[in-house]
Amino acid sequence: MIDHKSILITGGAGFFGKAFTKFLLGETKVERICIYSRDEWKQAQMKAEIADPDLRVRYFIGDVRDQDRLTRAMEGVEVIIHGAALKRIETAHYNPVELCKTNIIGTVNVIQAVDDQRVKKAILLSTDKAYQPISAYGVSKAMAENLFVSANNTRRDDGPLFSVTRYGNIAGSTGSVIPIWKKMIAEGHEIMPVSDPDVTRFWMWDFEAITLVGR
Repeated sequence: MIDHKSILITGGAGFFGKAFTKFLLGETKVERICIYSRDEWKQAQMKAEIADPDLRVRYFIGDVRDQDRLTRAMEGVEVIIHGAALKRIETAHYNPVELCKTNIIGTVNVIQAVDDQRVKKAILLSTDKAYQPISAYGVSKAMAENLFVSANNTRRDDGPLFSVTRYGNIAGSTGSVIPIWKKMIAEGHEIMPVSDPDVTRFWMWDFEAITLVGR
């Protein structure tokens, strides 16, 4: 990432996007970081939280379902980090059509916009749940992975290059169980809820996820 001047992150106002933006501002010479997301409140919180004296971070309101907006936002961008997705298992179960619109069709839109704007590199953020998926969410991310990998079959000699990263749960991320447990402990609860004592969970710290994507 340190060799590129302009990076756009879809779903950029989320937990990973904020952590990755802080890394880019502090450890690289990236000149422009575009935060592309549909949540204006999260963007406002991010602006207040991240110090950006050089004004390198730009904020775009937009949805990956909107290809025209995606294409405009990617103008002049060298690298895309595609992190936008509907991620909650129960949300995916009860809203599978909306899941497809964001996680699958949205990924198709990203690929098309990347190709149209001749972006050099695109990286999809995926999940361990895409391996032998049993949930609608896992299936949607497995499909997104397939779309990204297969996009390399028709790319030009000068790019774009499509890559996929897959990792487990980032400890302390939005919606994860650690913030819930911390809140319950602070409230005096002695017994913490566990959805299934036999489930296997794969954890990593935010800096590990950043290192994996930023290589």
